[in-house]
Amino acid sequence: MEAFDSLIYGFGIALQPGNIMYVFIGVLAGTIIGMLPGLGPISALALMIPITFSMDPASGLILMAGVYYGAIFGGSTSSILLNAPGVAGTVATSFDGYPLARQGKAGKALALAAYASFIGGTVSVIGLMLIAPSLASVAVSFGPAEYFALMVLGLTAVVSLSDKSLVKGLMAAVLGVMISIVGLDRQTGTERYTLDMLELVQGIDFLVVALGIFALGEVFAMLLAGDNGSHQRQKIGSLKLSRSEAKEIAGPVTRGSVLGFFVGVLPGAGATIASFLAYGMEKRIARDGDSFGKGNPKGVAAPESANNAACGGSFVPLLTLGVPGSGSTAVLLGALLVMGVTPGPLMLEQRPDVFWGVIASMYVGNIFLLLLNLPLIPLMARILEIPRPLLLSLIVLFCMIGVYGLKFSSFDLYLLLIFGILGLLMKLYGFPSAPLILALILGDLMEENMRRALQISNGDWMTFVNKPISLTLLIIAFLSLFLPMIIKPIRRRFAGKRQQPA
Repeated sequence: MEAFDSLIYGFGIALQPGNIMYVFIGVLAGTIIGMLPGLGPISALALMIPITFSMDPASGLILMAGVYYGAIFGGSTSSILLNAPGVAGTVATSFDGYPLARQGKAGKALALAAYASFIGGTVSVIGLMLIAPSLASVAVSFGPAEYFALMVLGLTAVVSLSDKSLVKGLMAAVLGVMISIVGLDRQTGTERYTLDMLELVQGIDFLVVALGIFALGEVFAMLLAGDNGSHQRQKIGSLKLSRSEAKEIAGPVTRGSVLGFFVGVLPGAGATIASFLAYGMEKRIARDGDSFGKGNPKGVAAPESANNAACGGSFVPLLTLGVPGSGSTAVLLGALLVMGVTPGPLMLEQRPDVFWGVIASMYVGNIFLLLLNLPLIPLMARILEIPRPLLLSLIVLFCMIGVYGLKFSSFDLYLLLIFGILGLLMKLYGFPSAPLILALILGDLMEENMRRALQISNGDWMTFVNKPISLTLLIIAFLSLFLPMIIKPIRRRFAGKRQQPA
């Protein structure tokens, strides 16, 4: 009852006319930024710090939080329509969202993303209200060994994300890990895989790889196929979901929302890992798992609900522990400190207006996002009506602008071309791109936590199995990797016996 009273207090702050305006501006700006590959929420949040400096801390954080989760919400649009993820958290959405758009169901895919995002965001608000203080203590119990085990569990998703060949999936994952460690070793100062190139010392940015593999690789594949599509216009399709479709995605959305929230609570995990885990989980347990990656609505609903729920969950360690879980929440932490607010265990007592005002504003913001995006879906989906040669040119242009805007380096454009060619080759030879992207995201985090755990234990590798949480996660990872290899032949044998005449 105390939490409910606190939330009512929070709504009293969030529903003030000025704060309602800040919520609307934040989610609108975030949605637009999320649609544009290359910008991302971190850049937008950094630009907001001077604006919010003189504002009331509650209003300032409400505005910046709206930009943050609005960008994740909006990133699904470019993922679905162009196969060019605007932010890392929407990469998994493109696996089935883009095939749906190619099948003339862009409207349905965008509507699915909007509904799933709204539900995921709502679940995260409820979770924040009910169990934020308790979850903060759980997050503290995660040390380097536990985080390493969590990353290993994330990497076992290659089994689910590899359609038929486990070997090709693992090869793609290994390549992703290799790309992730290019650059300067932060602990020893050693250059790794830089080929004596100064431009590679800082590593290879995720966006360069993602846009190259997905967007530019898709452009090259279309050009190679020779179908310019100039005489055909893809249909947008209906935005409505039938009762059977709504029932079909109810489970994935619910599971994705809950999983995403709890993953978001863990510092260092975030929306990207949550979306991949949700996608992998649904592909494992779904009866039609083989259709994932070919336009299955569940493949859109699960990651979209998870990444938005993770955004809400990431506020738990930020506000109750003062620990940012991602680059975006690190900027939010900096903004709070600039405004004179110190996040931590005492924040609930010292600044309840900031804590509960932000939580309530997130629910208001999710309603705004739904009301903004649903009417705009027909307008956004008209991107697909652009003649194919012009559309491909625009995709290449957006990719180049987004990548060049990262460091203003022409070297990144060459890297974009290289990864575009790699994406084409992976398509031609049946190598899945999802494991590579997932390994790229997790590789650096996994190495960092492995080293920390070994330093704390004086090089004792048993530290990963001596701790109950890390041991449990590693066992789950092992089972998720090898169980499908055992279960598939058994299912085929049983299916063959059923088909045999009596």
